[in-house]
Amino acid sequence: MDTTVGHPALPFRFFDPDEERLVVERKLPHWSQTGTICFLTWRTEDSMPRPVIESWIRERDAWLIRHGINSRLADWKSRVAGLPGAAQREFHQGLTDRWEARLDECHGECVLRRPDLSGIVAGSLRHFDGDRYLLTDFAVMPNHVHMLAAFPGVGEMLKQCDSWKHFTACGINKALGRRGRFWQVEGFDHLVRSPEQFEYLRLYIADNPRRGRLRIDEFVHYSRPLNELLPTA
Repeated sequence: MDTTVGHPALPFRFFDPDEERLVVERKLPHWSQTGTICFLTWRTEDSMPRPVIESWIRERDAWLIRHGINSRLADWKSRVAGLPGAAQREFHQGLTDRWEARLDECHGECVLRRPDLSGIVAGSLRHFDGDRYLLTDFAVMPNHVHMLAAFPGVGEMLKQCDSWKHFTACGINKALGRRGRFWQVEGFDHLVRSPEQFEYLRLYIADNPRRGRLRIDEFVHYSRPLNELLPTA
């Protein structure tokens, strides 16, 4: 079945495990596949204070111990990969949900509550939309950003994310009269597997401000209308 949709010049599709993809190993693995829609999250440098991270790690380690895995062992990730599929899904989804819940608590200075600063991020995301990438959805939150976007070639996603983060960090630091790192170096990305997952993530992004109990002027949300995403006859 053809699952290609999107802008005529920059269509997108869902992850195909049988086709070529690029995996770049940093602190986190980053997967990319030509034209595949990707869910991305960046967070500000101060968005996760050390006590919050340590609490999350304790929760992770407690789950691993319950399943007979010691996180101090170098091969603990491969041991997780050897668990039954349901246990693996429980591990990854549970940790992701708790991490996202911590982000939604809006730790840190949360300077992106300011409309002038969130506007720098939103403007940067939309600037080359339809040219260098296809952007379908995003939410600029007080201390993080979620988005869905597709890129025309493998390797383009990380290159574009580095460009977005550099440009917006310079603009925000200038507005604040500061210097130094604004975003965490590593972001999170996930190749979308199905139309159902795509729709779930669109709703997740749209609902992010409500979960963060934000006023209308404390976030920016964008979602491309569905009639622009469906293929034309």
